[in-house]
Amino acid sequence: MGAIENLSRKSGVIVGDDVLRLFQYAQEKGFAIPAINVTSSSTVVACLEAARDLKSPIVLQVSQGGAAYFAGKGVSNDGQKASIAGGIAAAHYIRSVAPAYGVPVILHTDHCAKKLLPWLDGLLDEDERYFKLHGEPLFSSHMIDLSEEPVDYNIETTAAYLKRAAPMKQWLEMEIGITGGEEDGVNNEDVDNNSLYTQPEDILAIHNALAAISPYFSIAAGFGNVHGVYKPGNVKLHPELLKKHQAYVKENTGSSKDKPVFFVFHGGSGSSKEEYKEAIGYGVVKVNLDTDMQYAYMSGIRDYVLNKKDYLLTMVGNPDGEDKPNKKFFDPRVWVREGEKTMIKRVQVALEDFNTAGQL
Repeated sequence: MGAIENLSRKSGVIVGDDVLRLFQYAQEKGFAIPAINVTSSSTVVACLEAARDLKSPIVLQVSQGGAAYFAGKGVSNDGQKASIAGGIAAAHYIRSVAPAYGVPVILHTDHCAKKLLPWLDGLLDEDERYFKLHGEPLFSSHMIDLSEEPVDYNIETTAAYLKRAAPMKQWLEMEIGITGGEEDGVNNEDVDNNSLYTQPEDILAIHNALAAISPYFSIAAGFGNVHGVYKPGNVKLHPELLKKHQAYVKENTGSSKDKPVFFVFHGGSGSSKEEYKEAIGYGVVKVNLDTDMQYAYMSGIRDYVLNKKDYLLTMVGNPDGEDKPNKKFFDPRVWVREGEKTMIKRVQVALEDFNTAGQL
């Protein structure tokens, strides 16, 4: 019996109790679900194809910048209009095609810092409209990142957003403890190292505040995580801190669960397989990957252009003859597909590394 037996919706975008059941099953079976930032229909289908072929669930997420890109770089983003429109467009596209791949998909938005809250507000407006029509929100879940703000403000504001999401049974992911480095919309390259490690007291305070509202939440705790990619050894991860956090929450809440908290691993690109496995063992159910995937996608297109350069310089004329047409080489469906192929392979590596493969 696999994860899919626990879900009321077997394929396509899942919401509410299905998301909760999937994360519970992941903790029970010791796997985490890769969460891949998507920026186009092409990156979406690459992720879905990888998940389908390895019989795995997947999280597809859009960042504020990625959502704006979906709307088009030529559209003004004043007032987050492009990011809101692009996020909605991405969600409808994913909802339309995901069932064809036969796997459950969690549709998520990535980091939303304080300055980006109008983007989240706009998406929640659309979630509520969609809920009135369909009985479920447009997005499975959202992520609010107030880790740069004072802890009290972070908890109070996150709780307010969870209260808004709770009637829709919508998941909310929050962050406490800063993830270093740089990612779309967030730059924490110069933070003090002590800020990279979340304290157990903060985890307990968050858990108590949010659990009183809804069970649909997860915590991205800092244990030395860094966004981007760095040379091996330059990033000092301490996933054992997550074990201590779980024990602290269990002890102070009287929970019967050894892992009462759903943790999320941010800054996952460039980490070792052993680090992933250790973190998953301590209750991580979702691992964010972006930088690795961007490079994988680009590498397929790069290699194609380098290998076929003599067929891409003109519309007609190549080493096979001066009158030979080159359309079949410069057709975007050809070279974009090469990027999809290399991204598919990289997503599948993640599915294997996180023990997600075959879990359906």
